[in-house]
Amino acid sequence: MTRTVGIYLFDDVEVLDFAGPFEVFSTASRVKHRLQSGIPKPFEVFTIADPIRTVRARGGLMIQPHYGVTNHPHIDILIIPGGVVTSELQRETIVDWIARTAHMSTITASVCTGASLLGKAGLLHGKSATTHWEDIADFRAMFPDISVQAETRWVDTDRVLTSAGISAGIDMSLYLVAVKY
Repeated sequence: MTRTVGIYLFDDVEVLDFAGPFEVFSTASRVKHRLQSGIPKPFEVFTIADPIRTVRARGGLMIQPHYGVTNHPHIDILIIPGGVVTSELQRETIVDWIARTAHMSTITASVCTGASLLGKAGLLHGKSATTHWEDIADFRAMFPDISVQAETRWVDTDRVLTSAGISAGIDMSLYLVAVKY
């Protein structure tokens, strides 16, 4: 069974926050296919933006997403990367899209400051979470009902996972491939 992995992109997204998970899931499929060529690939990975357009990541990397928020396929695993999320937190249509999509997904996961978007979407209410160490104080101030695990690389609350910075997002993605699937 192929699971779809949708990764949301926005201006000032941290490159490795989305590229790390993209690489983990796409490589897992490539390796699985090489080892067992007759079975369906485990993951189909794609990117999403709103609106669909070239996105300018941190450092100036230009990315062309596969889909927009209104025309993407079903998402089994939703990944919300971090970066500068200030503008995204103000976009109610995106916050609502994240909440709706997470409700229909099997897993929703964030990397770094992407946890703030999950918090704003109400997905972390009363749960434990983590984010990048530089953003923990702001996260706690914004979401006092969320128990922040500051010394943890990722937090798994069953259907919702959060991870700290860049390499923790890669580790969380490896964990998803190895343990959840």
